[in-house]
Amino acid sequence: MISAGIDVGSISTKAALVQDGRLVHSVVIATGYNARRAADNVFEAVVSGAGLRAPDVARIVATGYGRNSVVFADRTVTEITCHAAGAYFTDPAVRCVIDIGGQDSKAIALDEDGRVRDFVMNDKCAAGTGRFLEVMARALEVDLEAFGEMAREADRPAKISSLCTVFAESEVISLIAQGEVRANIIAGIHDSIAARVAAMARRIGVTPPVMMTGGVARNSGVVEALARQIGDSIVVTEFAQINGALGAALLAAG
Repeated sequence: MISAGIDVGSISTKAALVQDGRLVHSVVIATGYNARRAADNVFEAVVSGAGLRAPDVARIVATGYGRNSVVFADRTVTEITCHAAGAYFTDPAVRCVIDIGGQDSKAIALDEDGRVRDFVMNDKCAAGTGRFLEVMARALEVDLEAFGEMAREADRPAKISSLCTVFAESEVISLIAQGEVRANIIAGIHDSIAARVAAMARRIGVTPPVMMTGGVARNSGVVEALARQIGDSIVVTEFAQINGALGAALLAAG
């Protein structure tokens, strides 16, 4: 049986196909302003990319903030459950998942069977999310994809004290005006995000091994800063960005 998972996020929409317990194909596209259209497009792309047709997919589960826009899904499941399922499938040893997406961040504690034991979520403020990084990249006039490598050039990470995205952006602009080098500012931004997310995760207990998922997991600077904050290494797999969609596809398979 072939099953599909579609994760509609605020920045990107992901789709994954699973057959007989293995990932067949996955696709990531920009969500844009029309989440329903993004869901249609990503499903078409993942099916055609796998050399299949839509009727070949037996079941579809949708997740993410825009999951209700996937009108052709058989059911919807919260991203908490899907991220837990995807992480456990990738590495059954994982006991804590930290997911940083476009508009929220979350920490999920898993039991030995991969079930959600507890979770905490920040969905009230953009600080500590992918959107926060986008705002900072725009203020610094730097490609967000370069953030991770540039942070390694820092010799003294700048102090970003505000927990509010708007005020933090003002701090960054002030640092630029003072002549602070970009690498130090970027490293400071990463430290700020890591401190906020680590504090959130400690509310449920950070039990290793820890896996980081979501699009921000591609930013090595954030991953390294978060590892320093929690005092342990962090697992990041090649499936980090599609983890929610992968989990949804696995749940669709039953």
